[in-house]
Order: sequence, then structure tokens, then C-alpha cells
Amino acid sequence: MKSMILSAYDRMPQSQEIAAPVPDEGEVLVRVVAASLNPLDVKLQSGLAHDYFPLNFPSAMGTDLSGIIEKTGSLTSRWRAGDKVIARLNPTRGGAFADFAIVPENQLVLIPETLALETAAGIPTAAGTAWQALVEYAGIVSGQTVLIHAGAGGVGSFAIQFARGLGARVIATASGDGIDIARKLGADFVIDYRHEDFADKIADIDFVLDTIGSETQQESYKVLRRGGKIASIVAPPDETMAKAYSVDAGFIFHSSNRARLTDAVKAIQSFDVEILVDSVLPFSQFDRAFERQASGRARGKIILTI
Repeated sequence: MKSMILSAYDRMPQSQEIAAPVPDEGEVLVRVVAASLNPLDVKLQSGLAHDYFPLNFPSAMGTDLSGIIEKTGSLTSRWRAGDKVIARLNPTRGGAFADFAIVPENQLVLIPETLALETAAGIPTAAGTAWQALVEYAGIVSGQTVLIHAGAGGVGSFAIQFARGLGARVIATASGDGIDIARKLGADFVIDYRHEDFADKIADIDFVLDTIGSETQQESYKVLRRGGKIASIVAPPDETMAKAYSVDAGFIFHSSNRARLTDAVKAIQSFDVEILVDSVLPFSQFDRAFERQASGRARGKIILTI
């Protein structure tokens, strides 16, 4: 089968022919239909994620996939050949950018019939991260106000819709055509961060989801109410700043979690969430897809069809 393999940090992954894997006890073999890229893929390739996810080379690439179960490694598995599933693979093991992938059977989630198999590949990391931040960390409830940075991005696009579904008032930052995208996704108020300082526009926010880091994270403390919360998916927040502004700050380190992914999929259905897709490209155009992801300009998810 073909698989995208990284031979060393800071090199472009290359498509290689490798032996098709065989599922062991507690594993299933999934025929990959589609896989989505994430900012983490760029960090893994460059070596920036080495402290959290050290790679052994050659290393298979890709974490998020949708596909059809081909074979199980156990006669007692709850999964059957033909089941349509999504999963998030361990980043250090990878393997989503391939014809077939081995997935622990306790990491699979069934795709509802209402979701297209291709676009469902965009769910695992982005939706799971948004759900972890809003529900598990912040405990958002109806009537609260949240600020979501980069509302037209992969995580931001899910976060806007989840927050709306939970009954929150949603403020988002965006730029260019992302402003209209964030509005259409349900943001009550969108700030053009290229031309406006969000810290001058809003105050008394209950929760900030930081998807950018650096100065944006620092400025975000100013808009929170006392006792509010900020969560970053980019870098651990500044605890000194958190104490100075009397707020709680947390780092969302997303990991594969079937229960969380199941909850996110249920919310996607019940809140009628749109999976925002930037582009769908064939496996043969991996370099183009990777370039787009690395540019930081993607509006939603970049999906590869295998």
C-alpha cells in the first residue's frame, strides 16, 4: 500500500510503498477513505512538536481519518467489516495518510448516516479539541459569553457552533473572507483583528479560546471578567498573568479519547454543525495540501481523499 513517510525533521513527507499492516488483538484494519490535515502535522514535520511527540524515523504521517473497517484482529470485537468509522491516531505512530491504517478498536467512533464519509475525516482533532476546551475545561452554559480566536479555522469553526449550541453568546476574531464565514457559522459579533484591537472592543468575557498564542494570548487576559477562564491550544498560558487578572488559565493538550469524540459527534448532529471544509484534494496532491496547511490561511479543514 502507499503511505506518506517522513524520513527526517524538516523534510517533506514522501509517498512510499510499504507492506499493508495486519491487525492484532484489540485492533482493526481500516481502509482509509479520507484523512484531514491539522496544524500538528506541520509541527510534527518541522520538529517543533518533538518535546511532546518525538518521532522515530522513518515515521508514518497523519492522525485524522475516516474509512471503512476491512478486518478486525479479534473474533469478539464489537466492530465488523463494513462499519463506517472515524478515528484519531496517536501522533507518534501516525498512519492516516495511507491506503490502510491500524486503529485500536477502543478509539473508533461510528459515523452517523447523516454525515458524509469524506467530510467526516475533518472531525476528530478539531471538533474534539473544541469540545474539550468548551465543555470539559470551561463548562460553558447558556447565557455566558465566549471569545473564540480565529473563528474561521479548523478548531474555531467547530467552537463557534458548539458554543452557540450550548446557548452561549459568541464573539469571534477573523480576517478577510473569514469574517463572513464566522458570522455564517453563528458568531454574534466578529472582530476584524487586522484592523481592530479586540481588547478595545469587548470586556467581561466568561471564556476565551486561544488558538493563536503570543500577543493574542497576552491581550486576551484584559477582556476576561474576574473569575473567567482562558484556554490555549497553542502554548501553556502565562500563570503570572492569570493571577494578575484573577482568572483561570489552562492548556488544552488534546489526546485521542473515544468518549470525547463520541460526544462531539453527537453534538455535531444535535446542533446541526457544519464541518467547514477549506479544500478536498486527492492523495496525489499531498504537497499542495500540506503547503496550504502550513500557510495558516486555511478556512476550516483540508481533506485528502485516499
